[in-house]
Amino acid sequence: MVDVNDSPETPGSDDSREPAESGFASLGLDPRLLSALSSLGYEEPTPIQTQAIPPLLGRRDLLAQAATGTGKTAAFALPMLDRLVREGGERKSVFGLVLVPTRELAMQVAEAVHRYGRGTGVRVLAVYGGSSMGLQLRALERGVDVVVATPGRALDHVRRGTMGLADVKLVVLDEADEMLDMGFSEDLEAILDATPAGRPMALFSATFPARIAGLANRRLTSPVELRLGQAKEAGPATEGTAKVKQTAYVVHRAHKLAALSRILDLEDPASAIVFCRTRTEVDEISEKLNGRGRRAEALHGGFSQEQRDRVMKRFRSGAADLLVATDVAARGLDVEQISHVFNYDVPNEAEGYVHRIGRTGRAGRAGTAITLFEPREQWLLSNIERLTKKKIERATVPTVADLRARRLEMTRASLRETILGGGLDTFRVVVDSLAEEFDLLDVAAAGVKLAHEAEGSPGEEVEIPPVFVPQDRPRFVPRADSAPQVRPLRRTPRLPGAVSLFIGAGRDAGIRPADLFGAITNEAGLSPRDIGAIEIADRFALVEVPGEAAENVIEKLRNTKLRGRKVVVRRERPAPPRR
Repeated sequence: MVDVNDSPETPGSDDSREPAESGFASLGLDPRLLSALSSLGYEEPTPIQTQAIPPLLGRRDLLAQAATGTGKTAAFALPMLDRLVREGGERKSVFGLVLVPTRELAMQVAEAVHRYGRGTGVRVLAVYGGSSMGLQLRALERGVDVVVATPGRALDHVRRGTMGLADVKLVVLDEADEMLDMGFSEDLEAILDATPAGRPMALFSATFPARIAGLANRRLTSPVELRLGQAKEAGPATEGTAKVKQTAYVVHRAHKLAALSRILDLEDPASAIVFCRTRTEVDEISEKLNGRGRRAEALHGGFSQEQRDRVMKRFRSGAADLLVATDVAARGLDVEQISHVFNYDVPNEAEGYVHRIGRTGRAGRAGTAITLFEPREQWLLSNIERLTKKKIERATVPTVADLRARRLEMTRASLRETILGGGLDTFRVVVDSLAEEFDLLDVAAAGVKLAHEAEGSPGEEVEIPPVFVPQDRPRFVPRADSAPQVRPLRRTPRLPGAVSLFIGAGRDAGIRPADLFGAITNEAGLSPRDIGAIEIADRFALVEVPGEAAENVIEKLRNTKLRGRKVVVRRERPAPPRR
């Protein structure tokens, strides 16, 4: 295992020798690519690029752990382009294949590959659902060198016979853990079966859970293994979040929106993402933030590609400074210089938290991650701390006095900027005339008051009651591997008016409580408080939901996938009477 933090230093060179090449030139890349990188302003490779490019140039398989924002796109794109431009010639079949989890990431990676290959004539195509199949077919028919695709649409082309992979020279799986989490395991296996045996393959993943190890064992041959930072085998890559300041505020659900609004006032982020658990919550929070004077845009799985592109254009251009999104909608987003990430809800899985906060603090910059949690969610934060091996600072929600002090500080800063900017001669006559009647300090204070009130006053704010969470009491922390033993699950619902739904998959299919919880809240739009007991057996599971929402939940779950497959969902049949 290669750890870039423990890489040996390069020994000093003798003065009699010619100076060694530095930067990207030292990696042995084709001069045409070096010229393109120079025109883009790239000078020095990042650690993942330094470690990954040489083995890929040497046609070795690669297994790399790298967080978002570490430069991994160039780490696999440059070796692919190097081999392509050196071999040259006209070709009709695909040379390089990159598989990614989302449409957004497919477009971004394709754009990056095109930039790196500027001037070489490389032909790049992004293939994903929601775009014109006709355009993709015509491009593939003309000939494409590099295809960047989502698994579903790539497999569609393979089965149609419109995208031949028999001559692929390099396959890359980017964000492999997210693709497996999204249920693409079978699609990936089918696509890889269509590629030639023995071709090099690179697998990039932010985490190394068992399913990634299994895929690597099946598909990679004696791979070079890279890992950034000190993360453990099943833990997250901490390189991308090492400079992220993490803070958690405990607050009752009824006061969460007020707390979020107040923290936004104090932090004053230039560009931030607010993560919510459900689509309904995203719509509600974005609407209320806009009503409080914020420039917020909503983004969730219910948006069409056209709507999604419009939202992202506004966010990237600065027309909106807040993006309120679900985890699914935000997967694959690549937005530079996000200063803050807000977790309006604590993710059910610690890995999800790491993916969220990885959106800030990128490329070595500092970032801030703020989480709002309810008293009963303390165990979720404990899970996150165990995984990341980093303590999350607990803080109390700012008071009205804190908010007033912050706004006064902002007023002072604005006035100081105005004074330094000059151009005050026109206004001196007002000050001079008032100074004849009033004390000069009173005149200045009146001006500060007017400026402060123009910024907005917290006079209408009410105090948010503090919440005390004991830090030393024993807590029961559920684990994915501590499901109840097999036993009859027929019982009377614990929630008044609730019904039990039968899910036709259980532990044998890898189903966990978090899978059912996330599917119901995200797809059916139920509040977490509306979900009752979840019990999982080997081949099925039971979950309690409100009786009036049961049919909607059944319909939504039948139309989605759990652990990559459709399952039977129905009301639990009543237990037969005892004799």
